[in-house]
Amino acid sequence: MVGLAVSREKVNRSRNMDLFDGKMKNTKIGLTMLLDERKHVYPNYYEKCYRVVENWSRFIRDSIRFSDGGSPETVVSSELINSINSARRVGEEFLSKGVRQVILVYNVWDFPYLVWPFVNTLGKDKPILSLSNNEGKYPGNVGLLATDGALRQAGFRTHRIVGDPEDPVVKEKVKKWVMAAIAATNIRNEVYGMYGGHSMGMETGYFHLVPVQRFFGTTVSQVDQLLLVKKMKEISDQDVEKGLRWMEEKVGEIKYDGKMLTRETLGKQIRMYLAVRRINEEMGFDFCGIKGQRELSEHVVIPDVAEMLLNDPYDWNGPKEPTVCATEADAFAALTMQILKYISGGLPVLFMDVRLYHPDLDVWDFCNSGNHASWYASRSFDPKDNLRKVTLYPALELYFKAGGASVSFDAGPGELTFARLGLFEDKIYMIIVKGESIELDEETRRRINSETDPTWPHVHARLKCSYEEFIEMFPANHIHAVAGDRVQELKYFCEITDVKPIILGENKYPRPIWDILK
Repeated sequence: MVGLAVSREKVNRSRNMDLFDGKMKNTKIGLTMLLDERKHVYPNYYEKCYRVVENWSRFIRDSIRFSDGGSPETVVSSELINSINSARRVGEEFLSKGVRQVILVYNVWDFPYLVWPFVNTLGKDKPILSLSNNEGKYPGNVGLLATDGALRQAGFRTHRIVGDPEDPVVKEKVKKWVMAAIAATNIRNEVYGMYGGHSMGMETGYFHLVPVQRFFGTTVSQVDQLLLVKKMKEISDQDVEKGLRWMEEKVGEIKYDGKMLTRETLGKQIRMYLAVRRINEEMGFDFCGIKGQRELSEHVVIPDVAEMLLNDPYDWNGPKEPTVCATEADAFAALTMQILKYISGGLPVLFMDVRLYHPDLDVWDFCNSGNHASWYASRSFDPKDNLRKVTLYPALELYFKAGGASVSFDAGPGELTFARLGLFEDKIYMIIVKGESIELDEETRRRINSETDPTWPHVHARLKCSYEEFIEMFPANHIHAVAGDRVQELKYFCEITDVKPIILGENKYPRPIWDILK
């Protein structure tokens, strides 16, 4: 089932699910149906229609699984809408139960104007899916087009799915829309915790407040890295030692050199991880980014290990929800990663540099000294499966004078969806491209890694677009990815939030971004 939030085949989910018991945040989905308001008509099919709504609710709960084993929360209205008063009552009911997105199910002809007392009571900011059968006798699809047409002519960005409720293609589309809507409503009103400013003047990673608020409803709280250093001093030595012992037991090799990488510097990285988690909790940050360079990397310790652990679904205390943390406090990276996390049902997300293209192999080497979640080494929820493939190297003294460990591993093979948010004249867009992480023979792997840095983590990626199109369109030096095919979910997400989705590989000739966004 391609549409499951987590693919069993791709991520070893079936044998590892019992190891993950964190709880991914999600928002409630309200399901109801509009009917004919004539009292001599709707009683003829009322009970049948109510069962249709209940069946869709049950399908959503039973067929979608998040990484934590949970499923979406659904709310079926206690009555169907067949009058102005019932429309208002259902709106009030959904409002009181915290519904954040709505599926309007259509199974018969309805009176379209009834949608307004419902929507205006519930609120106009809710993503709406119009979902209908395709039937001649009781034409739900006719009711959908009439009602959804009214919503769209008033400026609502709705989605439509019409077809046989038992058709696997229809069911798959519904699952993808649900994940996109949950992502859009999850990220609304979240706060990004920025530790330090944008690193080394990388302005593509700046938190552009006005467009981010307008498109996503997300804000930022910037704290000085001094707070992180102060909080590190509050972490107990016992907690640090517990983390050190776990790393030394699970990691394939730690190359202590007595200078850049020692138990002391690795302990500082673990202390930083625990300090970030504590500040995030105290401040209420939903996701974060650490500037790192140059203050931490030259005077404290590099954040690489802390960032890896934050993005992973486990540590020495057991399973946990991944916390998106962007290297170099790249805000548009963090936003992209948070979206990818939610549309995938809570999977860890990769942060990479667009480093080097190998035309002879049609392979990109995406690598960065920062935060590749170790989960991608084997895509397992059991840390030992991943960490045994990880090597901790001494940080490069040329760049990172304070020392610590650089995390090194090659991402295991598997399907990936790559994405990155960009900005053009205050309009946010998202570049999306399907691809995969491939496994190279040992000689080629060593050669490719040596051309960048073998002490850093690598994703040997093959993208389903041309080199020319990627170079023309991609908005930044950082790229992000999540396991599985998530293109349709991202497309739905972008349309819900009014972000322009640009899917690479669909056009033979690349166009300038200003031409696409005009």
